[in-house]
Amino acid sequence: MKVVEKFTSINGEGTRAGELAVFVRFKGCNLRCSYCDTMWANEADCSYEEETPEEITNYVLAAGIRNVTLTGGEPLLQKDIRELTHLLLQAGLRVEIETNGAVRLSEFCEERPIFTMDYKLPSSGCEEHMIAENMELLEINDTVKFVCGSQEDLVKALEVIQTYDLTSRCHVYFSPVFGSIEPVQMVEFMLEHQLNDVRLQIQMHKVIWDPNERGV
Repeated sequence: MKVVEKFTSINGEGTRAGELAVFVRFKGCNLRCSYCDTMWANEADCSYEEETPEEITNYVLAAGIRNVTLTGGEPLLQKDIRELTHLLLQAGLRVEIETNGAVRLSEFCEERPIFTMDYKLPSSGCEEHMIAENMELLEINDTVKFVCGSQEDLVKALEVIQTYDLTSRCHVYFSPVFGSIEPVQMVEFMLEHQLNDVRLQIQMHKVIWDPNERGV
């Protein structure tokens, strides 16, 4: 597996924001979103270490932390991701996979990790790659994250939430593209449309550390 970095920090977003977690970031992605903040991990010349699922699992267990986040890039593109998920779950760990919505989840549901899935909105430039069938596979512990950069994005997010009844199916988060939209605009939109059970999140790790710092 192509690992570009491993580290222990806090979850900066999602249902376990503020809790300690071990992060394993993999190289490569099948999308190139306009606002991507880890584009460096997707470049062809990005350095990486080849590690087996067993080696990664041993690293995670040595950290003594129960939360594990597999991220990227797009972790579901790694050919041994199912084996790694199996080992981590068998060890009694809480396994979260951050996925971009453009890989079919049906192939990864046999042993059930927690999915935090993006839905790419218009400003991402990648909405056409979203796989609608993924929405039907989400469960109560999963999350759909809408990264919003414009009013158009918010309107589309609302449409998707209503079409798939997402707030009854899973957790739902709005997150701003910094510099493109003000969080207050997102709150006003939530109020206007009475978006119960939708949460606004600010990436905590970008507040604590420099937004461009790696390994946090």
